Amino acid sequence: MTFTAQRMNLIKPSATMAMTGRVLALREQGVNVIGLSAGEPDFPTPAHVCDAAARAMQEGQTRYTDVAGTRALREAIVDKFRRENGVAYTPEQVIVSAGGKQVIYNAFMASLDPGDEVIIPAPYWVSYADMVLLAEGRPVVVPCGEEVGFKLHSSALMNAITPRTKWLLLNAPSNPTGAAYTEGELRALAEVLDRHPNVHVMTDDIYEHIRYDGRPFHTIAQVAPSLYDRTLTVNGVSKAYAMTGWRIGYAAGPQPLIKAMTTIQGQSTSNPCSISQAAALAALTGDQTFLTQRARMFEVRRDLTVRALNDAPGLSCRTPEGAFYVFPSCKGVLGKTTPQGKVLESDEDFVAYLLETKQVACVHGAAFGMSPYFRLSYAIGPDALEGALERIKEACTVLR
Repeated sequence: MTFTAQRMNLIKPSATMAMTGRVLALREQGVNVIGLSAGEPDFPTPAHVCDAAARAMQEGQTRYTDVAGTRALREAIVDKFRRENGVAYTPEQVIVSAGGKQVIYNAFMASLDPGDEVIIPAPYWVSYADMVLLAEGRPVVVPCGEEVGFKLHSSALMNAITPRTKWLLLNAPSNPTGAAYTEGELRALAEVLDRHPNVHVMTDDIYEHIRYDGRPFHTIAQVAPSLYDRTLTVNGVSKAYAMTGWRIGYAAGPQPLIKAMTTIQGQSTSNPCSISQAAALAALTGDQTFLTQRARMFEVRRDLTVRALNDAPGLSCRTPEGAFYVFPSCKGVLGKTTPQGKVLESDEDFVAYLLETKQVACVHGAAFGMSPYFRLSYAIGPDALEGALERIKEACTVLR
C-alpha cells in the first residue's frame, strides 16, 4: 500500500531548498558553512514595512481577507504597474498569493489541460518545470546557452512553438543567470508571438529592481501592447524589499484568468496572510529610494564575485545584468582529481566537493537545466562572500 499519488513520480524536491536544508543541518552540528545556495537578500526588511505589520496586528487586521487579496493592496499593485511599468490594470485583474511561486502554480493549475505545452528557456528556476508537470502540462525546455547570453532568441522560440503550446514563460533578470532582455530583444520575441495568437505569455519579473550598469527594465506587456490580453505579469515583494519570509507575490493579467486563479486559491490556501498584506502595502506605497541603494551594493558584490571566479583555475564566469546570482561554468575542472582521490565528473560532483572540503554551499547547474555550471548567490555580507570566494579558489587550485 502506498500513500503517494503517481504524479509524485514526475517531480523532485527543490534542489535549492534541499541544499539550504543541508546548510542548516551542518550549522546545527557546528560546521562553519558559508551558504551561497539560497536566493535571499541579507538586508533587513525596511523598518517602515515592519512598523506597518505591527500596526495591522494592533488594529485587529487578523481576519480573513478577500481570497485575491485586500482591495487596498490590489489597488496599490495597480498603481505600481502604472507608475513603474506603464501598464494599466484594474483591481479585478490582480491576484495576491503566498509568494510568487503560488501565483505561478495557480496560473498553471487554472489554465493547463493534459498535454498542453509550456516553453521554458533554460537555464530556468528549478520549480518551473515541476509545476507544469503537476498541472499535467508538458515542459518544453529550450536550451539558451552562454553563447546567446543565456537568453531566448526569436528563432529558437519560433522552432519551439507547436499547436499544443499554451504558454511561453520568461524570467528576467533571470534566476539563475542574472540575464536580462533589452527592449529590442523583447520586441523580437513579440513579433513571433504576434503570429501565434493562441500562445500566452507569463513573465516572472521578481528581480525587476535588482539590475546593474544603469540598465532600464522592460516587461513584455509594456513593450508589446498587442500581447496585453494574453500576458500574465508576475512580481512580488520578496527580493527587492527583502521580504522572502512574508510570502507575498502578485500578478496582473486577463480578468478571466485571474478569476480562475482566484478559484484555485480559494480551494487551496484561501487568502495570503493579512499581516503580510499590510506589510506589502507599506512596501509598495512607501519610500522606494533604498531600492536603488541596495542594487548598487549588490552590483559591487557582483563585480567582486565575477572577478574572483574568473581568477579561479578551471572556472569561467559571465557578468550578469541583474538579480543576485552568477552562473559560472565549471567545465575546466571536470575530469580533474580532488586531494581525496575523487574524479570530478559532473557539476553536481563539483558542488559536493566544495561543500565537503571547503564548507561552501552552491547549487549544481543540472538542477537549472544546464550543465556544466553551478549557481552561486552573492546576496550575503561582503566578509562572508570574500571568504567563500577564497575557499572556492583554493578548492580549484589543489585539483590535479
